[in-house]
Amino acid sequence: MDLELSELTTETRTLEEVGQFVEQVKNTDSGMIREWLESLVPGLLGFALQIVLAGAVYLIGSKLIKLARKILRRWLERTEADMGVRQFLDALLKYFSFSILVVIILTLFGVTTASVVAVVGSAGLTLGLALQGSLANFAGGVLIMLLKPFVVGDYIIEDSHGNEGTVAELSIFYTRLLTPDHKTIVIPNGSLANSSLTNVTHCEKRRVDLEVGIAYEADLKLAKDILRKLAEAETCRLPKEELQVFVSELGASEVKLGLRIWVSTEDYWDAKWRLTEQVKLAFDEAGIEIPYTKIDVQMRQ
Repeated sequence: MDLELSELTTETRTLEEVGQFVEQVKNTDSGMIREWLESLVPGLLGFALQIVLAGAVYLIGSKLIKLARKILRRWLERTEADMGVRQFLDALLKYFSFSILVVIILTLFGVTTASVVAVVGSAGLTLGLALQGSLANFAGGVLIMLLKPFVVGDYIIEDSHGNEGTVAELSIFYTRLLTPDHKTIVIPNGSLANSSLTNVTHCEKRRVDLEVGIAYEADLKLAKDILRKLAEAETCRLPKEELQVFVSELGASEVKLGLRIWVSTEDYWDAKWRLTEQVKLAFDEAGIEIPYTKIDVQMRQ
């Protein structure tokens, strides 16, 4: 009986010791966690302050960049620079300014400018290989801006792929064309700088070339007189420029007549379409035949 009582006392004492140990551990863990959280507070407050400061720097920097771009655009307008130069320099200032702003924000988080320069320098070769297409487009944009094979508003035809349209925007990497049916074509500047293209509207005037064939039996002199009268009556014709009516070719089944007049560039298509219709109506009225391909079909029963 005394032995059992002694064992029970020992077990009770052991349980009390375990409880005290667990309580000490709880108190210790709570204290350590509390101390750890308290040590994090200054760091979190500092990081939050850095984020707020970075946000403020970004907002202020964005406003300053917007103001600088506005000043640049006004200066270019006063110097009467063409629209392509304005768009190119505006985009260049935008990308350069935001790059500087990003570097400034990184320095707020402890990244030094020397580190950024070192990283960019060490990665220069890799970036150059990865972005060689973009760098070529940038160089092409600079060449286009300096040599001015076209400006914003010109109608151009890219001879390599047959893309054509009115130049709507000249950016630092791409040129955007607007087709007559309002489709947008984006062409890399590198392609435009390294390939041939046709600038349709660069000059103030264009020559309308019209060819029409008549039958060998038709009155040649009458046909030429009709063409000359129609050309002289054309309202878009530039009267000081030369007017030509001539026989261009003696074909296998027709005599080809040529008509040439000069018009303003913006009147080219209206004059060409109008003259083509008037020639057909006038020849029909005068009984002058315009040959066309005929096919004789024989039916066998």
